[in-house]
Amino acid sequence: MDKASARQRNVPDPPPQAPAEPKRPRGRPRKTLDERDDGNRRLHLVRAAARLFRKKGFDATSTRDIAAAVGMHSGSPFYHFENKGALLFAVMEEGMRSATVRQRDALRDAGAGNNPRDTLAVLVRNHFQVLLGPGSDFVPVMLYEARAITPQQRRTMAALQSDYESDWTPVLEALHASGALRADVKLARLLIFGALNWSAQWFNQRGTASLDDLTDAAMALFVHDDAQLAPPKTTTRGTRLQPIAPPKKHRPRSRAGEQTP
Repeated sequence: MDKASARQRNVPDPPPQAPAEPKRPRGRPRKTLDERDDGNRRLHLVRAAARLFRKKGFDATSTRDIAAAVGMHSGSPFYHFENKGALLFAVMEEGMRSATVRQRDALRDAGAGNNPRDTLAVLVRNHFQVLLGPGSDFVPVMLYEARAITPQQRRTMAALQSDYESDWTPVLEALHASGALRADVKLARLLIFGALNWSAQWFNQRGTASLDDLTDAAMALFVHDDAQLAPPKTTTRGTRLQPIAPPKKHRPRSRAGEQTP
């Protein structure tokens, strides 16, 4: 046997190659079943807390009440939230974020934008839906329990509310410029939201008025339809009210031979 054949016989076989790792799918990894369950339980807790906070008030509602409403043990909410205050903030924050998304979806679906009156009607109708429609418990909670959250949480909520109201400001400005909105824009915005939000206290879903009826009534109150109205005059001091001039006094006609003062 020649030397070349011997060398070939003594060469060890190459080690087997490891199977190639499967490529990771692009995008975010899929949530596991446990992770999805945790998300669902958290959502159920937030919704149950919103209902109870609205019905009983924040101080009178215990975590035991909230846990019982979703079929959990009394300590289970603390797996998702540090304390009851964190749960209250989650009710407000998630509700406000959801309201902003719904508002922009409503504007997009309506195709509003050219006519400021039509756009305001869309905003008002959607706001009534947010206030009075299904899953609206977070609104009264946000309005009446703000004292129970921390200053930092209040700042976060103020920023979220400002984002929500930012869709209203250019519409009100356009109506003000046309004369259809007579009040100062900032004051009008505050008064409009005050009036709309108060409907959560008195509106009866079993009554005869629908949300469309409320929208028509609100638009009749806030906006003038008379196209002949001149644009309102503005003052350099912004929202300061102008004094009303006293009526002129009419002097009585003098009789013959009498002097009038």
